[in-house]
Amino acid sequence: MEAQLNEQQIQRRESLKQLRELGIDPFPAATFEVNSSAESILNNYTEGSEDFKEIKIAGRIMARRIMGKAAFAVIQDSSARIQIYVNRDEICPGEDKTLYNTVFKKLLDIGDFIGVEGHVFTTKTGETSLHVKSLTLLSKCLNPLPLPKEKDGEIYDAFTDPEMRARMRYVDLVVNPSNKETFIKRSKVIQSLRNTFNGKGYLEVETPILQAVHGGAAARPFETHHNALDMKLYLRIANELYLKRLIVGGFDGVYEFAKNFRNEGIDRTHNPEFTGLEIYVAYKDYFWMMDFVEEMISKCALDVNGTTEAKVGENTINFKAPYERLTMAESIKKYGNFDIEGKSEQELGEFAKSIGCEITSDMGKGKLIDEIFGATAEEHLIQPTFITDYPIEMSPLTKKHREKEGLVERFELFVNGKEIANAYSELNDPEDQKERFIEQLKLAERGDEEAMAMDHDFIRSLEYGMPPTSGLGIGIDRLTMMLTNQSSIQEVLFFPQMRPEGSDAS
Repeated sequence: MEAQLNEQQIQRRESLKQLRELGIDPFPAATFEVNSSAESILNNYTEGSEDFKEIKIAGRIMARRIMGKAAFAVIQDSSARIQIYVNRDEICPGEDKTLYNTVFKKLLDIGDFIGVEGHVFTTKTGETSLHVKSLTLLSKCLNPLPLPKEKDGEIYDAFTDPEMRARMRYVDLVVNPSNKETFIKRSKVIQSLRNTFNGKGYLEVETPILQAVHGGAAARPFETHHNALDMKLYLRIANELYLKRLIVGGFDGVYEFAKNFRNEGIDRTHNPEFTGLEIYVAYKDYFWMMDFVEEMISKCALDVNGTTEAKVGENTINFKAPYERLTMAESIKKYGNFDIEGKSEQELGEFAKSIGCEITSDMGKGKLIDEIFGATAEEHLIQPTFITDYPIEMSPLTKKHREKEGLVERFELFVNGKEIANAYSELNDPEDQKERFIEQLKLAERGDEEAMAMDHDFIRSLEYGMPPTSGLGIGIDRLTMMLTNQSSIQEVLFFPQMRPEGSDAS
């Protein structure tokens, strides 16, 4: 049901009507050519400069102070806010003063887009401002902006509610322009990684989002239906298996920034739709990949923040290489005082229960060890730490360890107690891969909804030969959280998934 209009919304619509009656289009189609920005003017103008005589900028009206025949206002463009000075007789040089007396004073509102042309000057109070010679309405704002108010040094009515900010990001970015910095840094994260990969000659590719067989990760997929083919399809949970097919096809290094989808809960570090980076490099192993990750993450931190140090909550994280390396068994023994080596599924289950883990019948040894690791070690991994050598049950796409029976050549990178990267020496033995998929099917029969499906075409691709390869996946959202000191994934996504507005939270 459409919401009832409030008094301000009604008044703005009346102003819209009056503008049209005056022959002024509130939403003109004509181009307004800007030649500067608020930030550029504020950073570069000096008193008496000849380069700021014919300035054209555009933005929203964010404040206005009428003083009879003249007025000061503040407009905000994409870069900053700047004061403008408007004089009635200068923007209305003839007898008709409608543009100032009626349009500017009465029919324009906070939030309206205007274009202005004039020269830059410094006011008596020392504020750099634009003296307006002409003014054009570019777009009418029909809803009042939730602007904060200051009284006696206190800020009131600030637009700070996290749910409303995420639900109405378009308003959040207008009234809290400093929040743009988080998303600018997110773009820098992606650009830094892309530059690193391109600099080494790796190829950026695209792989299918709709997949007949979901794979590449242990996660519950979203299902859909293709009407023309009358077949079930899944939104991808990972792009791993397609990227490895390209290594089979002869590329030495491929990567993709992929939108992935996992039918899971929503919390401070999980969103059902997220951005994952995956990269696969032929003739490498997980030892090489650890060195490479140290190189690219430390460079990324420098590119984004100008330093390898980043404040994350109460902790200061240093992303400068090298990072600590612990096997999973070592980390559990170090922080949980429990040796998982040689333990049976029953023994692992009993210990997991004793430390408060929730155990279900569908859990195999791999999931039990993962639960124990999460309960004993994760929270202690504050500085960047590689956890290596996972149980084979946890990693159905990973090559068996070259020295340690029952383990695989896998690592995860943990920062501030959260996993942000996952990498393998990739399994390239098609017969071994088939057996691993069969084990996953057994877990699915026990009720594990996140178990991988059998992918016969992927096995067939391995039968054509895949060279030794190392692969890596990084959660772009979590990495961005680390580098921008955000505790919620919603703060680094423009439009996070949310319940329908007004729905029962239960």
